[in-house]
Amino acid sequence: MSFKDYSRRLSGKIRTKDANSSLAYYLTFIAGAINAGGFLAIGQYTSHMSGIVSGMADSLALWNWTIVLSGLGAFMAFTAGAGSTAIIINWARHSYLRSEYALPILLEAMMLILFGALDGMQWYYDWLWTSVTVAVLCYIMGLQNAIITKMSHSEFRTTHVTGMVTDIGIELGKLFYWNPNKNDPKKPVVRGDRVKLKLLSKLVLLFFLGGVTGAFGFKHLGFTFTMGLASILVLISSAPILDDLHAAKVLFLQRRHPKNGLDEGENRSE
Repeated sequence: MSFKDYSRRLSGKIRTKDANSSLAYYLTFIAGAINAGGFLAIGQYTSHMSGIVSGMADSLALWNWTIVLSGLGAFMAFTAGAGSTAIIINWARHSYLRSEYALPILLEAMMLILFGALDGMQWYYDWLWTSVTVAVLCYIMGLQNAIITKMSHSEFRTTHVTGMVTDIGIELGKLFYWNPNKNDPKKPVVRGDRVKLKLLSKLVLLFFLGGVTGAFGFKHLGFTFTMGLASILVLISSAPILDDLHAAKVLFLQRRHPKNGLDEGENRSE
């Protein structure tokens, strides 16, 4: 399989379970790296909204409006990221593009590059730099989480492990459940989904490995580490986007020179 075919398989319009799983592996690893690396950069995790919303509630009870407003900004950025994915995918579908999933992945890469560039910017107020950085990271997380959610029809997520660990526990419970009356048609047999269990276990492991990689990367390379992560996303999304650009170019030339084909045909007949 060529690189272009592999890229089309990962982020193309035509989806399979294997392709969804393969893309989820990459995105989960990258999410873990961003989450852990972002913590070293700004001292805050940005992949899950549960902690942020809980922190807002605690801070509101303590009348700490600074943290409440900061959490609200992070919440809104995450929501905006997820909303952006929905808008892009639906627009691409209505435009009959092949890159409906590749486009938000490319946008994630661009936002990662922006996150890396923030390190070199000079800010008059430190709190403003932190707020913008948190917003960018939360936007990225919301964007990515919505990509795999739409693609897999809500089968799994990539930016946080709470849901995945819950599903692992459910499947383990079903796997070890003892069916006392297997021949009773009124009592359906409980069986664990080993394929789903294996997939979820891999995703949790990849999130952890991504976190370790991101922590080391940010510690030794700083914000430039994000360029490597962005490059992976660009490569993943490249083929479907190039396909659409090529199709747009062909359509543009046909509209610009609509009589070329007819003229050539007439010349040949003469």
